[in-house]
Amino acid sequence: MPIRDIAVGRPEEATQPDALRAALAEFISTLIFVFAGSGSGIAFNKLTDNGVTTPAGLISAAIAHAFALFVAVAVGANISGGHVNPAVTFGAFVGGNITLLRGILYWIAQLLGSTVAALLLKFVTGGCSNIQLICWSWSMARIGLRDRDDLWIGLHSLRHSR
Repeated sequence: MPIRDIAVGRPEEATQPDALRAALAEFISTLIFVFAGSGSGIAFNKLTDNGVTTPAGLISAAIAHAFALFVAVAVGANISGGHVNPAVTFGAFVGGNITLLRGILYWIAQLLGSTVAALLLKFVTGGCSNIQLICWSWSMARIGLRDRDDLWIGLHSLRHSR
């Protein structure tokens, strides 16, 4: 890949309507994915009364995440490319498909989307004590993380108490 394909972009690109629309699509897509995917894990945990993880439970969680990802990508595919994941956005930047400024807009939208989804999950579950939500916000704030738990690397994660 030639280096000339990588572009920084112009400052006015950050205020163009199509760039802002694409960033909004990334925000909504990531929010849908995190809320639906992690929410299904929370729901399964509540239905089984914090039971042992079974193969059926793992399969249902995988299917729920697959459907959530499908919907999230479908929502943003025609507007922003349906990246949903900052790593995909980075790959699009390195591949020369988007500029650095557009990539930064997407990253901000994706981080905000996952953070808002985690906060919404915490709100709709009533802040259940058996659910540990880890969310990465601008200051790497941890929501409900106990000292004995390890931090799973990612923008969002669901961790059940043992």
